Amino acid sequence: MKTLRHVALRLLGMVGTLLVISVLTYAVFYLLPADPAQLSCGKPCTPQRLADASAFMGYDKPWLQQYLDFLGGIFAGRHFGSGAAAVECAAPCFGYSFRLNASVTDLIVERAPVTFSIAVGAALLWLVIGVAAGVFAAVRRGTMIDRAAMSLATIGVSTPSYLAALLGILLFGFTLNMVPVGGYVPLTEDPVGWAWHLVLPWCVLALLSAAVYARLTRAQMLEVLSEDYIRTARAKGLRERRVVGRHALRNVLIPVVTVFGLDLGTLLGGAVISERVFSMQGLGALLLDAVGNVDLPLIVGITLFSAFLVIFANFLVDLVYGVLDPRVTR
Repeated sequence: MKTLRHVALRLLGMVGTLLVISVLTYAVFYLLPADPAQLSCGKPCTPQRLADASAFMGYDKPWLQQYLDFLGGIFAGRHFGSGAAAVECAAPCFGYSFRLNASVTDLIVERAPVTFSIAVGAALLWLVIGVAAGVFAAVRRGTMIDRAAMSLATIGVSTPSYLAALLGILLFGFTLNMVPVGGYVPLTEDPVGWAWHLVLPWCVLALLSAAVYARLTRAQMLEVLSEDYIRTARAKGLRERRVVGRHALRNVLIPVVTVFGLDLGTLLGGAVISERVFSMQGLGALLLDAVGNVDLPLIVGITLFSAFLVIFANFLVDLVYGVLDPRVTR
């Protein structure tokens, strides 16, 4: 019962946070001096044509009314204009990109598989590599292995992602010709080709992020290994592998899961640099194009979608907390 109440409270908090973010995001972007109707007005753009374009797109109303129409479109859909030229946007409608002649929802759904493929694969790699390296370095504290692992981690933390991506393309793509250097193959069309085209982005992102997780895991592991209950477990004669794997690692993972949830949620919202460098058309590339063309509906839609992913990732982190430490839900 307490667990259900904890989950319900977290869900209510998530909805409230999304509502606040949606108000702020909508206000910030729609109070900008840029006028999307001006871009769609055509040439010559007479005052009457500009007024017609604003009315058709719904920009002739106060921004608060525009926001309420936006919220209504999410649950009930909406239409733009009237008569034969009217544009329908089915629920959930996060706006309509008149530049691309498509609903924002359809554009996000079309590009999301690319970004999700990059983010999830890289996240699993960096979590496994980073945690394993951090645990191994902590257990071998002060040895050459520990110093080498932390030196590599320092290099990884200090290296910009775009530089690592370019070096990976130069070495493994052009020099050794081992892996593809760009493009995306849908998973449903060719699973092997999908994974093969993602190997280099996965490895670049994973190795850079794993450095952070290795340092964090090592620091947490050293702190946990000095606790009284660990000394008690060793005094009882438990094998070192069980002490580390079952007793210490459980507590070490709590801060690691926190950082992992934030990183994964952020990356799911758009791996901007990786998508650009590896020529993959995901949410990050879509957002950059929208910013360059002042496509406000698309900017707002992707921003809110990214915020939802980060908030939802934090919600999942709270659920994992309950598994790792049941005292959280008490």
